[in-house]
Amino acid sequence: MSRFSSISPNRRVFMMQVATAATAVMAVSEASAQAMVDEKDPQAAGLAYKADASKVDKAKNPKFAAGANCANCALYQGKAGAASGGCPLFAGKQVAAKGWCSAWAKKA
Repeated sequence: MSRFSSISPNRRVFMMQVATAATAVMAVSEASAQAMVDEKDPQAAGLAYKADASKVDKAKNPKFAAGANCANCALYQGKAGAASGGCPLFAGKQVAAKGWCSAWAKKA
């Protein structure tokens, strides 16, 4: 009989617990990374961010062009067709694909 046979069940249990804990930590960090940008956030307000581009005040934002939104911005990091995605201007937060801000740049 091997000297490891008596500790193998404990090792298996330990490894399963480690794997479960790691999965739980990743799930929590993923959920917290998906917070949406609030239009009232100082950075968002400074960039005139609106979660719905149809509500952009064209008088206050002359750079706005019809059809411009986060989904077709060069900075948008969301997947095509997704309702929201990341933006380097709002680190750790999601922007609405239908949103817009004054940093909008046409996607190449």
